[in-house]
Amino acid sequence: MARELIVIGDRVLIKPDNKKEMTNSGLYLPQGAYEKEKVHSGKIVKVGPGIPVPEPQDSSIETWKDSADKTSNQYFPLQAKVSDRAIFLRNSAVEIEYENVEYIIVPQAAILALIRDNLMDGIK
Repeated sequence: MARELIVIGDRVLIKPDNKKEMTNSGLYLPQGAYEKEKVHSGKIVKVGPGIPVPEPQDSSIETWKDSADKTSNQYFPLQAKVSDRAIFLRNSAVEIEYENVEYIIVPQAAILALIRDNLMDGIK
């Protein structure tokens, strides 16, 4: 039976970078020092569909009535894309393990910056 991990809403699934065990000058860090850092980074593996946007209401319909068709959802797409490198706030992230691999789920609002390889630069 094949299973798929589906990311919901404006969330992003990230495979975190390897934890630092040593500083640039060669000093070993104590266990847990990397987890205390406020900013982490990793590669984006999956992105959610985006931020749900309600359909515009017809001015002739009363807004208090339930809409007959609630199955057609529209989403505002995310800036983050698969294979981008994300720099994000650690305190907004949730760690999970899926099929023996550690991932982090982060809302797009917690992403500070994206690093994207621009494939069009090499085609010139």
